[in-house]
Amino acid sequence: MTRSARCAPIVSMLAVAAAAAGLAACGHGGPPSFPPPGVSVATVVKKQVVEWDEFSGRIEAIESVELRPRVAGYLAGVHFKEGGEVRKGDLLFTIDDREYRDGVDSAAANLARAQARLDLAQTELARTEKLAAMHAAAGEELEQRQGELKQASADRDATAAQLRQARLNLGFTRITAPIAGRIGRAEVRPGNLVAPGSTLLATLLSIDPVYVAFEGDERVYLKYQQLARDGSRASSRDVRNPVRVGLSSEDGFPHQGEMVFVDNQLDPATGTIRARALLPNGDRSLTPGLYARVQLLGSGAREALLIHDRAVLTDQDRKYVYLLGPNNTAVRRDVTLGPAIEGLRIVTHGLAAGDQVVVNGVRKIFVPGQPVTPSTVPMDQPELQPPAPAGR
Repeated sequence: MTRSARCAPIVSMLAVAAAAAGLAACGHGGPPSFPPPGVSVATVVKKQVVEWDEFSGRIEAIESVELRPRVAGYLAGVHFKEGGEVRKGDLLFTIDDREYRDGVDSAAANLARAQARLDLAQTELARTEKLAAMHAAAGEELEQRQGELKQASADRDATAAQLRQARLNLGFTRITAPIAGRIGRAEVRPGNLVAPGSTLLATLLSIDPVYVAFEGDERVYLKYQQLARDGSRASSRDVRNPVRVGLSSEDGFPHQGEMVFVDNQLDPATGTIRARALLPNGDRSLTPGLYARVQLLGSGAREALLIHDRAVLTDQDRKYVYLLGPNNTAVRRDVTLGPAIEGLRIVTHGLAAGDQVVVNGVRKIFVPGQPVTPSTVPMDQPELQPPAPAGR
């Protein structure tokens, strides 16, 4: 087949396409055109802000006590409601005290016997001293009476100490709450033998106030150090910087607290430093062990530009927005973002005060420079519907 023969079908197809285009142009006036898409635009917000850094933490009790017996014996009673609140000094457990009462009585009798011997030794010494003054008693006898008095006095002191110890042991059979708080379950039931120092009876935790413990990484720690040197924000080691806390079931950060502790070193294994804040817990909503979202004051007050997250688009590793440009066209602008504050996002680079940003309808913009039909809405309400044109 010749080259001209092979090209003939292609020439025919081009001719048909040209003819069809000509007919379309004559009959319909060219391809259809669409009106610019409607979008919502909002003016960049400029105002004084205070940055808050966010961390993950846990609620902790300020005081935690493991209740253990100090004397051995059979547990006689449990005197609290498991999981309930107790006051300092409330009776919690009792141990069978009959053996210890007998010990007190025995020690008291020994003390009385020792006191009687001491009284007799004092009487004998006084009589011997009178006889010695009249040269009716030998010096050896006087020395003997003096030695007996010292021994009787020492015996009296020893038995008095034994009585105090016996009374102390008797007191240890009544186990009371050393702090106010919430007590857990009773680990031992009445009738079981308990050993001093080793048997765990229950755990008692303080509940108001509480700590929230969290960790910050090296980057944020160095940031706080620089702010302290600049005078922009005092160190949490020197002042009680404010903290806001929210639980996983709560919106926002309704609990207010203050910093009370920053550790003296970073953990080299994790590159983090431990910190702790103090929170009031009058309503008992903060239970030790709960996960908590923590916000710590991260800067001093400063001017900042803010936009809504709905305006932000992503192009690989870059963030950008569309501005309303000349003749109502969409102009792309790359931006650098900071933390979120009060529902808006700080913009550190890329925008200026007064810029109008597309906050709703960004998906209708396919290329930079595309014409749009803008409607103005507040920056914090990007989904607000613009008013309908008059006459509809």
